Amino acid sequence: MPSLVATDLDGTLLHTDGTVTAYTREVLAELDARGVPVVFVTGRPIRWMDALWEHVGGHGLAICSNGGIVYDVARHEVRTALTIEPEVCLEVGRVLRRRIPGTTFALEKTGGFALSEDFRALGVVSPDIPRGSLSEIVDTTVVKLLAKHDEMAPDAFWHLVEEYVGSLVTTTWSSSGALVEMSAKGVTKASTLQRLATELGVEATDVVAFGDMPNDIDMLLWAGTSYAMENAHPSVRRVATHVAPPNDVDGVAVTLAGLFGLER
Repeated sequence: MPSLVATDLDGTLLHTDGTVTAYTREVLAELDARGVPVVFVTGRPIRWMDALWEHVGGHGLAICSNGGIVYDVARHEVRTALTIEPEVCLEVGRVLRRRIPGTTFALEKTGGFALSEDFRALGVVSPDIPRGSLSEIVDTTVVKLLAKHDEMAPDAFWHLVEEYVGSLVTTTWSSSGALVEMSAKGVTKASTLQRLATELGVEATDVVAFGDMPNDIDMLLWAGTSYAMENAHPSVRRVATHVAPPNDVDGVAVTLAGLFGLER
């Protein structure tokens, strides 16, 4: 029986509309009562997480920004922040603008968000969000650097970004658009989860992990037991040891109930 549960959120624990069902909450609460740590491992920044905490019972730990932040849900505080050096951010920006014209940037920080002046967001952007050149918006609190291209396919853009700056940062993607997510070199969902598991005295063989997109692959390869959601990207299904039912039918909760012998 697993000693720690690690699950992605979007496309995995959450339904497509971003909700969590009562059944999933019940399963998570039962694991919490049994003393089984549940770690929410996501590419989401902290600022997108506030509405979710109450839905998961206000307990557990969260690894946000693809491993850049460890967040204590119950205490509402950051435990760890693994940032990208400002010089690295600026060098990545210089290389990608030269090598892939049309690339624009956004920054996820420990305390907010910032955009390059030419970044075109999909939705309405608050006027309070800082905009400027990379040199104007980069600081020491960047946990994720986002590169966007409006004319390329997601996988093609990622391959180029990895080729040009993969020696400087860790790159991945999880979006339907050409949006590459970059963390400090060596920082991934898996590396931060491994560090957290070590703190909790849990071996990789005793971890069960769930995911659906390429940014989950390292985590699924590291965990002793791994589940790709039925709705997962083909590259994710290829590396997981098992397949869970789709996210929209509570695939994570159903699988956990079976693993831990919970009644439905």
